[in-house]
Amino acid sequence: MADDFDINRIDEVIHGRVRLGIMAVLSGAESADFNTLKARLQTTDGNLSVHLRKLEDAGFVSVNKRFEGRKPLTEAAMTPQGRRAFVAYLDAMQGLVGKAG
Repeated sequence: MADDFDINRIDEVIHGRVRLGIMAVLSGAESADFNTLKARLQTTDGNLSVHLRKLEDAGFVSVNKRFEGRKPLTEAAMTPQGRRAFVAYLDAMQGLVGKAG
C-alpha cells in the first residue's frame, strides 16, 4: 500500500511528457541541440520551445542561442539544480513503483 507516498514529491515542472523527455535526454548528454531534441522527442518547434522555456524558467535547463556561420543554433543543457530535481523526481517515481509491486 502506498500510504507513505507523498504526491507533493512529484515535480510538476518535470512531470509533463515532453519536459520529462527533455530531462531524460539531457541527463545523458552534456548538451543537446534543438533539432536533436525535436527529433528524439517527436515534437514540433513550438511545442519544444514552450517546454524548454518552462524548464529554463524553473532553473532546470540553460538554453544557449548562437550562430554557427549564418545558421542559428540553440543548445540546451541541464543545470546542477535541474540534475538534483531530476534525481529527486526519479526517486519519487521509484518510490511509487516500488509500492505498486
